[in-house]
Amino acid sequence: MPKRPLFEQLDEVVQAMLVSLEPRPRKAPHHDLAPLAAIALELRLLPRPEFRAALKTELERRTTMNEATAASTAKQAYYLRPGLTSVTPYIVISKAAEFIEFLTAAFGAAERLRVPTPDGKIMHAEVRIGNGAIEIGDANEEYPSAPTDIHLYVDDADRTFERALEAGATSIYRPTDDHPSGDRWGALKDPFGNDWYIATPKHWTAGPEGLPSVQPYLHLREAHHMIPFMEAAFGAEALGVHKSSQGMVLHATMRIGNATLEIDEAHGQYQPKPCHLHVYVPDTDATYQRALGAGATSIEPPRDAPYGDRAAGVKDPFGNSWFIATYQGTH
Repeated sequence: MPKRPLFEQLDEVVQAMLVSLEPRPRKAPHHDLAPLAAIALELRLLPRPEFRAALKTELERRTTMNEATAASTAKQAYYLRPGLTSVTPYIVISKAAEFIEFLTAAFGAAERLRVPTPDGKIMHAEVRIGNGAIEIGDANEEYPSAPTDIHLYVDDADRTFERALEAGATSIYRPTDDHPSGDRWGALKDPFGNDWYIATPKHWTAGPEGLPSVQPYLHLREAHHMIPFMEAAFGAEALGVHKSSQGMVLHATMRIGNATLEIDEAHGQYQPKPCHLHVYVPDTDATYQRALGAGATSIEPPRDAPYGDRAAGVKDPFGNSWFIATYQGTH
């Protein structure tokens, strides 16, 4: 029988050690392997019990931390109600059913949800336009009509503008390439008092998530104070702030979660319209407290709403109502 190489014999010794329950392995088959077998034996007996216990404790601690981090990440990924973004305009208006008909005809809105009141009015409705949404409710004594300004990105500003006129809107100015943003941009007023800024990008390309179809647009007095308020209350991020030489906000885009909204200093016919905004956050209670600390006043403290959200409400120093929510259902 040919002589077996030493490395094969060493493999055999090590394998025997690993599977053996005996404190000492069998004697090495070759005297040259004895020192290596002794080293293998020492390695087999490592780590010592103290080290193994410490390692187990550390691994358990890290596993717990990882599970907590994963749970936190999952919570942030699922705090949004399906179909809504982090910030959704909530338009409270008279004749809400007719308003939905207008949105369908003018902008191709798709109705997702309608909850009627006993007298046939709309308690709550949701429509989708592009990749965004608008929530709607009929005005009442507690919540009177509150028109809103919306920046709407579409594939064809001219075509959408004409459809809106046919549906009953009136022109403020027709789409033009001369807008300071560089977009093809027009403006109109719908029959319910809302202003719509209809735009198609001309010199930039949207990211993989697509255009933000629906963006609330707030015209404010002393708009520069709104930026630190939103940062403190909602963790907003200023993506671009353009000011005049006197410090007046000419335009600013603010991001909250996965949504954006725009603000500027009220001017000319573009005056403040205190409106309602529905903002989804990872922690309603913490956001509510931060908003109060930033200068908001309470509309409603946090509570578990019957529709599954943890909900609260505040009014900012500019008169806008923010309905804060964390979705607690399943996706």
